[in-house]
Order: sequence, then C-alpha cells, then structure tokens
Amino acid sequence: EGREDLQVNRLETQVWIKPDIQKTDVDFSEILNAIQEIAKDVNIFFDELEGVNSPSKDDDSLLHHGNLTSTSDDASRLEVVGEEVPDKNKTNGLYFRDGKCRIDYILVYRKSNPQTEKREVFERNIRAEGLQMEKESSLTNSDIIFVKLHAPWEVLGKYAELMNVRMPFRRKIYYLHRRYKFMNRIEKQISRFRGWLPRKPMKLDKETLPDLEENDCYTAPFSQQRIHHFIIHNKDTFFNNATRSRIVHHILQRVKYEEGKNKIGLNRLLSNGSYEAAFPLHEGSYRSKNSIKTHGAENHRHLLYECWASWGVWYKYQPLDLVRRYFGEKIGLYFAWLGWYTGMLFPAAFIGLFVFLYGVTTLNHCQVSKEVCQATDIIMCPICDKYCPFMRLSDSCVYAKVTHLFDNGATVFFAVFMAVWATVFLEFWKRRRAVIAYDWDLIDWEEEEEEIRPQFEAKYSKKERMNPISGKPEPYQAFADKCSRLIVSASGIFFMICVVIAAVFGIVIYRVVTVSTFAAFKWALIRNNSQVATTGTAVCINFCIIMLLNVLYEKVALFLTNLEQPRTESEWENSFTLKMFLFQFVNLNSSTFYIAFFLGRFTGHPGAYLRLINRWRLEECHPSGCLIDLCMQMGIIMVLKQTWNNFMELGYPLIQNWWTRRKLRQEYGTQSKTSFPQWEKDYNLQPMNAYGLFDEYLEMILQFGFTTIFVAAFPLAPLLALLNNIIEIRLDAYKFVTQWRRPLASRAKDIGIWYGILEGIGILSVITNAFVIAVTSDFIPRLVYAYKYGPCAGQGEAGQKCMVGYVNASLSVFLVSDFENRSEPTSNGSEFSGSPLKYCRYRDYRDPPHSPVPYGYTLQFWHVLAARLAFIIVFEHLVFCIKHLISYLIPDLPKDLRDRMRREKYLIQEMMYEAELERLQKERKERKKNGRSYHNEWP
Repeated sequence: EGREDLQVNRLETQVWIKPDIQKTDVDFSEILNAIQEIAKDVNIFFDELEGVNSPSKDDDSLLHHGNLTSTSDDASRLEVVGEEVPDKNKTNGLYFRDGKCRIDYILVYRKSNPQTEKREVFERNIRAEGLQMEKESSLTNSDIIFVKLHAPWEVLGKYAELMNVRMPFRRKIYYLHRRYKFMNRIEKQISRFRGWLPRKPMKLDKETLPDLEENDCYTAPFSQQRIHHFIIHNKDTFFNNATRSRIVHHILQRVKYEEGKNKIGLNRLLSNGSYEAAFPLHEGSYRSKNSIKTHGAENHRHLLYECWASWGVWYKYQPLDLVRRYFGEKIGLYFAWLGWYTGMLFPAAFIGLFVFLYGVTTLNHCQVSKEVCQATDIIMCPICDKYCPFMRLSDSCVYAKVTHLFDNGATVFFAVFMAVWATVFLEFWKRRRAVIAYDWDLIDWEEEEEEIRPQFEAKYSKKERMNPISGKPEPYQAFADKCSRLIVSASGIFFMICVVIAAVFGIVIYRVVTVSTFAAFKWALIRNNSQVATTGTAVCINFCIIMLLNVLYEKVALFLTNLEQPRTESEWENSFTLKMFLFQFVNLNSSTFYIAFFLGRFTGHPGAYLRLINRWRLEECHPSGCLIDLCMQMGIIMVLKQTWNNFMELGYPLIQNWWTRRKLRQEYGTQSKTSFPQWEKDYNLQPMNAYGLFDEYLEMILQFGFTTIFVAAFPLAPLLALLNNIIEIRLDAYKFVTQWRRPLASRAKDIGIWYGILEGIGILSVITNAFVIAVTSDFIPRLVYAYKYGPCAGQGEAGQKCMVGYVNASLSVFLVSDFENRSEPTSNGSEFSGSPLKYCRYRDYRDPPHSPVPYGYTLQFWHVLAARLAFIIVFEHLVFCIKHLISYLIPDLPKDLRDRMRREKYLIQEMMYEAELERLQKERKERKKNGRSYHNEWP
C-alpha cells in the first residue's frame, strides 16, 4: 500500500510538471533541479549530450516528457539492488553498459546525415514513450552511431495488452481417451516391440531442445489487471526476445518525428535516410568452442544452428517451434510449408521413379522401339532443307528407347496421380496449417488495420474522406484515377508478355536456322546428331534469356506496382507478387509450352512445307517423337534454374560477408571480429531481402509448377524437386541464422496469396497433362492402332503383340521427285541402295502420292484426332471430379483439433470464472475483517 501511495504521488508530480513543459519555454536545468528534489534517485540526460550515457535508476511509472530520458530498475526485475552484474552481460554486446538492460532493438545512423532535427524529435518522443536509450559509435567508423533501445517491464506490459499479445497462464491438461483392456494390452505389446527397434533417426534429440513452456500452456491476451493469472517465473524472460523486439517496433512505428498528422513512424525515417538501418539483435554467436551435447546451447541462435542450419542434421525434422520463437510466425509458417511440401514430395518422387524404372524394365519388350531399331530398310525424309541428308529409321533407335522410358503405359496413371496429389497436398496443408495456427495461437489472431503507405499519402493528401472503421479522415484515391492506373498497368503486363513471346519466337528461328547449320557441320558427331545439338543449345540460350529477362521483369513489376499506388503495404505486396509470378511463370514456361504443343504440329508435309515469313521451314519432331525434346527442355531448365538459385541464395551473401570480414581483418587485425560487440557484427551482416520471403516463395511455387504442369512428360521432376528441397531447407536455414541480420518477428495466419496461386497451378496442371498425353505423346495413336487397325483389331486387347506393324502404319510415303527446289536435299540417297531413292517416309497419316487425292489425310488421322479430343474431355472431367471429391471429403480442420479447441475454450472460461470468484471472495473477507460488510452481496 505504501508503494502504491508513492506511485500516486509520483504520478501527481508528473501531471504537475507536464503542462509547464508543454506550454512554456522553461530552462531544462530548472526542471532538472525540481525533479531531483522530489525524486533524488532519478538521473536525467539532455539531448545535447549525445553519446554520453550512464545508467540511472528511477521508478518506471515516471515517464518524462520532452527531451528527458530515464532508465529504471524496479523490484520486478531479475537483478536487485546490490546484486553484482555478470561480466558476461557487459561484454557480449546484448546489454547496455550497465549489464542489466537487455538491448531490444538497434537503430543506426550517420553523424554526417543532414536529417538531425527529425532524429532528435523522434528520439525525444521515443524516451517519452518509456523506452530507454543508449548510444555508441562504431569501432570501425566513427561516423556510424548505434542507438540501443530497451523496453522496461511496464512498457512491455502496457503495449502487450494493447497489441493483444497472448501469453501462457495455465498448463495444459491432457486427457487420455478411455481404452478397453484388450486395446491396452495390444498397445503394450506394440510399445515393447518398438523398444527393440532403433530410435527414429529423423526426430530431434529431446535432450538438446529446451522445454518451450508456451507450447504446453493455455494462453490468453495479456492483461495487467489479471497479471496474477499468468505464469511469471521471471519478468525479464516472460516476454521472449522476439516478442520484445516486436513490441518495440510497434512503438517505433507510431512515434512522431515532426509536427503533422502524417509525420510518424520508423519506416518513413528509413525511407528518407534519417536512419540507415533498424534491426533486432541476434542472440550472440552461432558457434561455440564446446559441444552442444556436453555443454548445451549457449543461446537460441547457437541451438538453431546446431539442430537446424547445420548440414549434419539434413535428414532430421525441423524444430519449427524454435524457428517460430526466434524468427516469428511468418517465417516459421514458410519453413513449415516448405517442410510439408518436401515431405509430400516423397510419394510423388517414389511413384515417378517407379514409372521411370517401369520403362527401363519393359524396354526390351517394347514392340515399337524394337521395330524402330530393326527398321534398316525404312528411309526417312530429310528434317531440314538441302543440307540434311536422308536417314534410316533405325538410326533413331537410341531416341526411341529413351522416349519409352518416359512415355509408357504407366504415364497416364502417373499424370492422374499427380493431379490428385496436388489436391491432397493443398487440402492436407490446410489441416496442417490449422494445427500450427492452434499451437502458435493464431486461430483468433486478426491483423490490425494497416497503415497507409507514405507514397499514397503524399500523392493523395489533398483529397480526404472519413475512414468507415476508425472514423478519421484519410487520403482518398478517386475511382477514375484508380481505373486509369490499372489500365496502364495491365497494358504494361500485356506488353511484357509480348516481349516473352518475341523471345520465344527468336528461339524458334534459332532452332530452324541452326538445324541446317549443324547438319552441314564438319564434325561427324554434331552432323549426325544435328537435332539434339540444336535442342540442347537452344535450351541453354533460352535459360540465359530467362535469367536476363527476370532482372528486367523485377524492375518493370516494381514500376507498374508503384504506378498503381496501392493504399496499404499488403495491397502493394499482393499486386507485386501477382505481377512477378505472372512474368516469371510465362518467361520460364513459354518455350516449354511451344515444344509441348506446337513443335512439329504445323509443319505441313514434304513438298508443301509451311514456312516462317515464307523463308524458314518450321522445325519437325525427331522421327521417334517430340517427347524427347520436351524431356530435354524440362530437365536442363529445372537443373540449371535450381542450381543457379541455390548459388545466388547462399553464394552472394557469403561472398559479401567474406569481403566485409576481409576488409576488417586488413584494418584491425585477425582478432577484430571477436572483440566487436553484437550490434557491430549484426550490422556487418546482409539485411533480409527488401521483399521479405517473396523470393523464397516464388522459387518454390515455380518449382511446384514444373513438378505438376508437365509431369507426364518428365516423371523424374518430383525426384529432382525433392533433392533440391532437402538442400533448400538447410540453405535457407543457414542463410537466416548465419548470413542475414535477424529479421523482425512478424505474425501471419497462413502463406497468403501464394495459396491461391498454388490452387491455380493445380487446375492448370490437369489441363496441360491431358494435352501432353493426348497431343505430345504417342499414347493415343498406339491405342487407336491396337484396337482398330492392328492384329488385335476388334478383339478388345491392347498388349505388345497387338502393336506389331505400328511403326509402318504411322509413317506416310513421299515421292522424292515431288520435293520443292529449295527443299531438295543435296544427296540423292544412293548410298543406301546404290541407286537414287524414289520414295522416303515421314511421320503423318496421309495418302500415298499415287492416290486420287495425293497426300490427303487418311481415315486413321481422323480417328486419332477424335480419340485425342475424347481423351482430353474424359481425363479432365474425371480428374476434376476426383479433386473436388477429395477436397469435399477432407475437412479443413481435424476432428481431434476441433475437440481440443472446444475443450480449451471451456477450460479457459472455467479457469477465468474460478479465478475471478476467488478474487471476489478474498475482497469480501478483507471487507469483513475491516468491518465494512454490506447486505445483499453476491457470493
């Protein structure tokens, strides 16, 4: 009670002083003398003495106004007066110079920066909010100043209540379901049998992981009035470091730096250059001289490095709770999604490998490849003008066998499986996300109303209207202005897509021209494999164009998004994400779509070839089919793209950090790094990407598209994606823990707009795989031949024996004398039979030259076309029905989770009621003791 009176007296003193500071221009030395007479344990600093900071003590409830600052040491802190502060706290760079106040946030600026007045006002208002401040200059550059911020307990409690930060207040009670004796005996036998088996190697060692109390406790929004309900062992550690930094950042975003309604927030000061950087500190070094198994982890960063970012634990599960505790829910959800996606790739990779191995085992029994390899008497027409020679069909024996590895009887099954897999992946991710959201207290969390972007305010500050939620005036963008900007942005997107199409057109011309060039090459190896050489070089050139255009697309997407003037940051992020994904998706897959659906489809026939600009003859497929070109395109692009991304993700920050350390060693010696404080070490690290997790998500989403859209042509795509993701998880973890500054811990309920993009890719994959099987592969022509034209026609069979004669039936005859002058080959084919060739063969269903309608389509062509269209319709409807059925049958929320949520809600209500009833009973007893009892009291 005496302490409460002291609090009231000091608050009254504060109320008495504030009007004088606000209304009159008083000498600050007079205020200093007045406050020292009232509270002699208060130390006050002036703003003019920047960089001179000595620890002072005061009660935290006294928050000074103006350019005064105070630090505090309440009885609630871990350290009490007279207790010695460990020397480690003073030297590890995580505390103020007194070794007691933990650094919660770092601001960095340069003395030479002209924005001094804004900084002074901003820092004065920071101290008025109750934050404690200390400044130090850099050891490597005296122009750089580090501003260290610390939030006392009262400030943390006040803003934790305003931000509805959920904190633990009761331990969870787990109820076991009632079991029958028979079931108990079975479980005992199973557990005894498991004891004989080796321990699961993928699980993390529980001995090295700390017991995260918040995961085993019920949580509720923090309230200072009900503070006795919460589990507080130590007020210094009750709010973890990530939460403390988030609270400080919340305060900094709402502090003014100039007079005016819009002159507010740290982000604006960072954008105008007043501050150079702002970041929370890492919790010490990620390396230790001692083993974590014998001495334990020195800090959470060291623990994350050993249990998550180290390459030695690549096969273990991720410690997602630790990731969430250190980096926040938004980054934790990304790694949870990435881990879930990687885990779901295991069955897809296994089935894809099975399809490939099935093609390997059935290779010797494939009737089509046998006929191709034995067709030494079938002479194929040249595949390009003049320089391409006649060739035996048996020369493409290797390509026919390779095609069978990917285009076999199991391909259709695998395409259906992958379409269903994509749906199952998304549906089960929703369930997994629900469990994570429950465990991380994100179920009831709603995003605060976002602040308006400074650029939007500056553009539309003259036009205002009332916000329907807050009731305050805010800048307003007229509907006509918004529509005009969207039209210009859409036009820009359409123009960039046209640029992609132009690049693909250039690749097509390159392929057409170089086929003839390689066919006339001096080296026999290239001359005999001119088409493969053309495809391989075209893919490599296409990859280089893709990487160059990606740089251009990022700048164009940034310009178009800023041109639209989105109102809030989330609207800006969604608009930018859609543009970048659309650009990169079209850029990455346009040439693949050309090879899959256009290559060799519109070439005409010998004697009447279709030409580009009436000059270049369009490229034909290989005699063994077009699927081999699609496989090469996907394999090369996928491997090169993933290798390049991994190098840029880790290699670029490593090189930059290495260069920084090298310069420091040259200037300050080899022991300089160990002597630097933590804020100096973190400042020398690379900042997180300006777009947050955008690049990480975009890379994985594009990979998901490669894995699903053309998977019927390349069943090994899931396996390559799985191998890449196993590396990707550890690369990203290593990058976050060791190479980047610690990002601000942000909250999020899900992966945002990316989920809708994933659903769109899943729908597109069904359509593309249907067309790949029906149009690109030879699956439908073989079925038509087996049931209609082969030896088993009308018998309802389609085995290998029914495919006898398929190769000959799929080739048409051409009279060599009917060649155009510019298409006539230089050789007459006498090397095959000793005399000039009269006929050659080509892939198509056309009548022979001596028929009533020379080179007209045969009846078999129309049967194949009808079968292809029917297959596309049946396949799409069947797969879409299965997808919708699965999404309907799989609930978004697991039943046990729903029961746990209801149980928790019931228990929380009961606990709150019991605690409130207990408090009322105590108050009633106290009133009775004091002789102040009232009638008609509630029990």
